[in-house]
This record gives sequence, C-alpha cells and structure tokens, in this order.
Amino acid sequence: MRYRSGLETRHKILDATRQLLAEVGLDGTTIKAICDRAGVRAGSFYNLFDSKEEAILTAVREAITAVDPDPAGLGQETIGDLIEAYVRFVTREPVLARVYLRIAVGGGMSDSAIAERVLRHHQARVERFRDALLREDEGLTKEAAELAAEATLASLNGYAIHSILDPSFDFARHAERLTPA
Repeated sequence: MRYRSGLETRHKILDATRQLLAEVGLDGTTIKAICDRAGVRAGSFYNLFDSKEEAILTAVREAITAVDPDPAGLGQETIGDLIEAYVRFVTREPVLARVYLRIAVGGGMSDSAIAERVLRHHQARVERFRDALLREDEGLTKEAAELAAEATLASLNGYAIHSILDPSFDFARHAERLTPA
C-alpha cells in the first residue's frame, strides 16, 4: 500500500511539473509551485526527488521513453527509427525539449550532477545510434560508426535548437535527411 501511495505521489509531482513547465516555463516552475499543484508537501517531494531539476529531467526522460522505438532494449531499432523518435520527442513535447536543452547546457555548466546525468544520457544515445549503424552497415568500424553517431546527434541537437528558436523551421524535414539511404 505504501509503495502504491509513493507511486501516486510521484505521478502527481511529475504531472504538476509538466503542467507548470507548459504554463509558466522553467523559471516559474518552483518546488513550492510543484507541491501546491500536486497537492503534496515539500517533504514528500524531497523523498522522491533531490531537486526541481531532477523532477524536470525525470519528466523529460519519461517523455523520451514514451517515443522510444525499442523500449525493451532488444537492439532492433534502425538509425531511421532513432531519428524518428528524436523528431517525435521534439515535435510532440516542445516544452520538455526546450527545457531539456536549457537544463542540459545551462544546468550542466553550473551543476556537476546535472552535467554527469546529461552526459550519461548522451553517451547512451550515442551507443544506440552507433549500434544501429553497425547493424545496418557491416563494413563500418566501431570507431567510424561512433563518429557518425556523434555527428548525427549533433545535427539533431542543432536542428532542435533551431526549431525552438524559429518555429517555422521544418525540423522533421531536416532530420529526415540524416537517415542513410
């Protein structure tokens, strides 16, 4: 029973976090505002999350997982699947994508824990992109596939930033061009 109550509290906090980010942005999303919206006390928040940033990054991770082409980790996704998943995240969750990029860069520069978490996430994505490339092109070396994976992710990140700053930018069309023929 206690476990279910904790899950319900976690769900309320993450829902409140997503709602506040959409309504008032990152700066207006405070722990107090999250707790008020979720109907929980600060102690309950801190039992589940160390900081506002951790709650936000958890909400982002859940949104990314929701579009994951291979959530079971079977290693069957293609590079096209991974690019499409990135596009779905940015286009379906533009607020969370914007916040993630802001925290990744700004927070990562000033908070070593955030930097480590973002770098772990980035490295995991590089490995998935690399492995998909290796499955699709047996002639690639692991090093060449890793360089291509980094370049693909750098392009996607750049396109995501462009689309956030310029809503008329066709993120999906540009990202589609990254898929190998």
